Amino acid sequence: MTALDQSTDDSADAAGIVLRARRELAAAIRRGDYKPNQRLVESELTAALAVSRATLRAVFIALEQENYISLEHNRGARVRQFSPAEAVDILDTRVILEAAAAGLAAARITDEECDRLDAIVAQMADSIAEGDEERHSACNREFHALVVAAARQPLLAQFVAATPYPLVISQYRDTQARHPRADSLLEHRAIVAALRVRNSVAAEAVMRAHNIEVHRGLAITSSWE
Repeated sequence: MTALDQSTDDSADAAGIVLRARRELAAAIRRGDYKPNQRLVESELTAALAVSRATLRAVFIALEQENYISLEHNRGARVRQFSPAEAVDILDTRVILEAAAAGLAAARITDEECDRLDAIVAQMADSIAEGDEERHSACNREFHALVVAAARQPLLAQFVAATPYPLVISQYRDTQARHPRADSLLEHRAIVAALRVRNSVAAEAVMRAHNIEVHRGLAITSSWE
């Protein structure tokens, strides 16, 4: 192996470590392990993620670009906190993107993907009956990710993924409200029904209505109609 080959391998290894640590920290922030505006302590995170300080700083830069954190000179990193106006803008954007994805998915989804969505909704029903909110949330994420994937529009999928939607939901969730909402299961079933009959107009409409109802339940002043 030449020196150049060794250097290339080392660079690839380093990039892989940064990617793994970025994914782990992003997932922890989405779960709410770190709260909005919470300071991220380098010494704690290097131990938790098993990375060097240099690697952690590369992770911080990547997450700042993705709106997960804010970096301040001489003050370190903090979990991103969104103002109500910023949150509404993000949620409005998500409504538009996911509705568009559902409309495209109606024309492109397979029967097998529809069956998988039905199975996820059945798991949601089980989780509600069992009072398992964490399982329901995981099923909900899988459901929406599958609809976006079924649109088969990579650029749209990138835009959806780049929207810091999970952080807004985490920051503004109304802890006093019932979770999931009473109509959530019916709304998911309506989405699948529209997709299964390949009705793009209906799929877009029911996805938009579903997301608006989700957002109405957040502890934030909004102007959704």
